[in-house]
Amino acid sequence: MRMKVKSIALIGLGALAGMAASLQFTAYAQQGADGPLPLDELRQLADVYGLIKSDYVEPVQDKKLLAEAISGMVASLDPHSVYLDKAAFKEMRDSMQGRFVGLGIEVSMEDGYVQIVSPIEDSPAFRAGIKPGDLITRIDGAPIKGLSLEEAIKKMRGAPRTKVTLTIARKGEDAPWVVPLMREEIHTHSVKAKIIEPGYAWLRISQFQEQTLDDMAKKVSALYAQEPNLKGLVLDLRNDPGGLLPGAIGVSAAFLPKDKPIVSTIGQLRDSNQTFYGRREFYAGRAPGDPLAKLPAALKTVPMVVLVNTGSASASEIVAGALQDYKRAIIMGTQTFGKGSVQTLRQLSADTAVKLTTARYYTPQGRSIQARGIVPDLMVDETAEGDPLGGRHVREADLDRHLSNEGGKAVETASARRDEREEEQRAQAALRKRKPLDFGGKDDFQLAQAMNHFKGMPVLLSKVEPKPAKATEEGAPAPAVKLPELPKEGAK
Repeated sequence: MRMKVKSIALIGLGALAGMAASLQFTAYAQQGADGPLPLDELRQLADVYGLIKSDYVEPVQDKKLLAEAISGMVASLDPHSVYLDKAAFKEMRDSMQGRFVGLGIEVSMEDGYVQIVSPIEDSPAFRAGIKPGDLITRIDGAPIKGLSLEEAIKKMRGAPRTKVTLTIARKGEDAPWVVPLMREEIHTHSVKAKIIEPGYAWLRISQFQEQTLDDMAKKVSALYAQEPNLKGLVLDLRNDPGGLLPGAIGVSAAFLPKDKPIVSTIGQLRDSNQTFYGRREFYAGRAPGDPLAKLPAALKTVPMVVLVNTGSASASEIVAGALQDYKRAIIMGTQTFGKGSVQTLRQLSADTAVKLTTARYYTPQGRSIQARGIVPDLMVDETAEGDPLGGRHVREADLDRHLSNEGGKAVETASARRDEREEEQRAQAALRKRKPLDFGGKDDFQLAQAMNHFKGMPVLLSKVEPKPAKATEEGAPAPAVKLPELPKEGAK
């Protein structure tokens, strides 16, 4: 089963020379995608290893050198491929179950600093006012420039009820912002729901976890028990960074006709070329029962608005893309993050693994999500005053080494974006003064616009144009692709 896993800051000559020598006898029998193994480069790796062991100023443990070599090799590929050591592997598994100890932030690397992708709702970071796009420059006063993402995350980990101080650089502010935080055990509840007024409901999914589908089914059933004749449902996916693919398939299937294709993947391996349907085996796997079996039939036809923003990524983009392709819902908000790549977990030992990008996601109509995202049907800003960042939010296309929309090449972009960042300064200065948005609250402007749409009232649209699709090498926009051939209806 494929899954998307996140890097969450839980703020929770010897052997190699022998290996290189043994490779000489087998290299020509082992063919990779590009031919025989590169023996000259492997010998250089062994030579460097030997030099460090013999000449470095102080002894270095073998395990550390090898782990860092693996980590650097994987991290050089794209922003989402990563080596998971024992602590990171456990952290990943805990976060997918909705529990971990930390500060509650999803992070990536930007210009040598740790960048906040999204704070988790109700976490220490969220309550402190940390926002997407903030850069962590120091941890407990020590600069992190030059550290890998994994090293920085390790410095932010710790036991519950212990303190850590982050120094935050926010675009548009002259002085850094020092934030003392207390680590705590975070139990994330990914589904919230309520009747916002008679006849209309709000359903929020903040992350796709193992229990998301079961929780959503319970919340939806409770909504219909309270309001049997719903006239409109808002599915809120704003700041949902993604999670497990089966959850995205199940959520999509809950609103679509039976057995519809939800998402396809295309990659180098034959197993990476698949189409996933709205069937139990794709969203429930080996778990007993069908969490969608007892949902009200009206859920398939109730009018829907799906709210998205730049923080909506991966699994949430799969849901929005599927509902948009089938014209099942109106997608409203701002252009999504554009994280349209598949990460496969390859376990190396009982305690370590590699999370490797193996494919791209495509909507049912063959649109690539990667570095493009989902463009809403109705572009609506976060506030009535407009978009405080002027449409220059950090997205997948802004990350170093991101995969292009098509073609498989990682793209270097950070240096090209520096001039644009200067234009963001004044807008970013205003962001810190604003309180975190209370999704579903009385001051939720985008939710109010969704209600206007349901009632046939004017919707205040954004004046910001969506970012164009990444071009192919020939300069033309990337077209929709031919998806893997679909089996006949009813086949598995």
